[in-house]
Amino acid sequence: MKKIRIGKEQAIQRIRHFCAYQERAQQEVRDKLYELGMTKSEVEEILSDLISENFLNEERFALQFAGGHFRIKGWGKVKINHALQQKRVSSFNIKMALKAIDPKDYEKTLISLATKKWNSLKGERGLSRMAKTYAFLQQRGFEPALYQPIVQSLYKG
Repeated sequence: MKKIRIGKEQAIQRIRHFCAYQERAQQEVRDKLYELGMTKSEVEEILSDLISENFLNEERFALQFAGGHFRIKGWGKVKINHALQQKRVSSFNIKMALKAIDPKDYEKTLISLATKKWNSLKGERGLSRMAKTYAFLQQRGFEPALYQPIVQSLYKG
């Protein structure tokens, strides 16, 4: 990644557009500003301004990220938690975002994904089918304590 150096005002305009286009994590914006050649003090000053102007809001980002990845991609809380940690979102905001996911919708999605996967493995034998369904749900980021009873009920038919 080649660093380019642009003026502070031009960087502020670009970063405002970057934040207005979609919600961003603070670390994403920080990285982008460094990419634009800003110094550490300029980066922190610009970040502070973006937060006070409400262009950047980590809580809002975490809520939107968690909700979107759950509804659109069918991710479980474990995977969402890990992805938000990768984006260096605070643990407080991660907890808030995960709590915002409706438990009824979460269970409905989990049952739907488990059933779809189970039905797609028609040629498999019982335990192999069960293991593959477990692996799929774990990879999607769902908690074993939640998906094991669902898969066992599918196994018993």
